[in-house]
Amino acid sequence: MSDFSNIKRPPNATAVIVLEDGTIFWGHGIGAQTSAIGEICFNTSMSGYQEIMTDPSYAGQIITFTFPHIGNVGTNEEDNESVTPAARGLVIREDITSPSNWRSNQHFDEWLKSHNLVGVSGIDTRSLTKHIRDIGAPKGIIAHNQNGEFDLGELHAQIKDWNGLEGVDLAKEVTCKQAYKWDKPVWRADKKESQHKVVAVDFGAKQNILRCLVSSGCEVTVVPANTSASEILALKPDGVFLSNGPGDPAATGKYAVPMVRELIEKNTPIFGICLGHQILSLALGAKTKKMHLGHRGANQPVKDLKTGKVEITSQNHGFEVIADELPSGVSQSHISLFDGSNEGITVDGKPIFSVQYHPEASPGPQDSHYLFDRFVGNMKKA
Repeated sequence: MSDFSNIKRPPNATAVIVLEDGTIFWGHGIGAQTSAIGEICFNTSMSGYQEIMTDPSYAGQIITFTFPHIGNVGTNEEDNESVTPAARGLVIREDITSPSNWRSNQHFDEWLKSHNLVGVSGIDTRSLTKHIRDIGAPKGIIAHNQNGEFDLGELHAQIKDWNGLEGVDLAKEVTCKQAYKWDKPVWRADKKESQHKVVAVDFGAKQNILRCLVSSGCEVTVVPANTSASEILALKPDGVFLSNGPGDPAATGKYAVPMVRELIEKNTPIFGICLGHQILSLALGAKTKKMHLGHRGANQPVKDLKTGKVEITSQNHGFEVIADELPSGVSQSHISLFDGSNEGITVDGKPIFSVQYHPEASPGPQDSHYLFDRFVGNMKKA
């Protein structure tokens, strides 16, 4: 165990970050006065902090925002991507910016407190980001109290007792409890008339994904992550959507992978993103692995290998499909221009495809919205 006896708290510090390697960052507490342990990652997006905090894919993680001005648009109910925030906490450079936006109905600090989320400001986020870049996303803990008194040794011991995210099934923690019809308003003015019944399997689905499906002409029924293939097929869907979500995809091997494998055998049109992409790949016989850093941000360049076009995409994942081990009959469709990792697959001769990134964005660019239309096109052909 690291020796923290000689580490002195700076004056006025009311929050601390302790990493598993013993690195300490001091700052000012924001949000709730509590502590949170998780995998500390960084996100490079310049907007959408509320959407990021409520993205279920961030379950088990503490987010370091590299963009310094967090809070400038406040918060509102419409921008939540889930009912309950999934991220465990956040780290920012500057104090929370006061809101200056007509849609804001609550200060970001009050929003954090209302959800019992802890954060720390005043951190050299560039230094922390470079540290994460070098060692990989570490386990860590953030703690906040007004007294500024912390037992660093005890905090470090809590990190050592936490097993991390590898091998952990978090999809069951964030999925819906029972099936429901998605009937909330959409945002796109060019919404198409509903023509196809889609079952969306919720491994941690963002709300904007469901909006995009409806805008593309789908009637959407959302079902829990552990729903069986027979239960899904009983709903007589024209297609099945496999959502994003958190945790290790291999940990879903006892329920999600067999379900998807059965849908593949039935030639059901399937569209998967993020965790759904990884689960589909596993069902087809591929393998996944944990990445050194992962991809988290709204400016990730991805190349479509068929068209040669480059899309700027929104991403959030810490695991990847191993491209070199894709089975026969499965083709790599997209690659990352950052590191060459797999970003998409298609199944030869079947109406089945998936991508690693988030075509619904929120936040992020809309370069990849066409994928929802591709899914609809596959259902029409089927």
